[in-house]
Amino acid sequence: MATYHQIPDDEKGYELDLFCVPKHYEEDLDRVIIPHGLIMDRTERLARDIVRDMGGHHIVALCVLKGGYKFFSDLLDYIKALNQNSDKSVPLTVDFIRLKSYCNVLIVEDIVETGRTMETLLSLLSECNPKMVKVVSLLVKRTPRSSGYRPDYMGFEVPDWFLVGYALDYNEYFRDLGHICILKEKAKVKYKV
Repeated sequence: MATYHQIPDDEKGYELDLFCVPKHYEEDLDRVIIPHGLIMDRTERLARDIVRDMGGHHIVALCVLKGGYKFFSDLLDYIKALNQNSDKSVPLTVDFIRLKSYCNVLIVEDIVETGRTMETLLSLLSECNPKMVKVVSLLVKRTPRSSGYRPDYMGFEVPDWFLVGYALDYNEYFRDLGHICILKEKAKVKYKV
């Protein structure tokens, strides 16, 4: 079973003025729920778990774009550091959802909400007959809309909030925010396309 940090429904988070937040987003955010440093620490631990479990096997790391790019990049940086500094390493190549015949696949996702998209992707990927498929997601949302799907590796389990930052977006905004924050309801109207 995947280990993860569970953020409770009654989590208060942190006031925005405790962190560096782009000035143009200050009025749009309720609070910081996962500070950048905590994201990085969990990502480093996920990298260690992946190397421990999959070390020695050639892995194709598959990034689910666009929201997954930041987590993907940071996770691979930690895996590369572990490859250089430990006794166990993971031969690693990368791709961006271009389906072909893969050996072993690590799908890197930013957030699993209902799980339906990941189930569809896994079904499509199974047609390529990979030897092994593992999924790592930074966030898994607790929602009544969930299909029950759980990734192999998880960073955080979060309440059913609308989260932005660390490449999670709302209509392409907020990807440049370093922390994961709760978006205010009025901001959904402001940034609606």
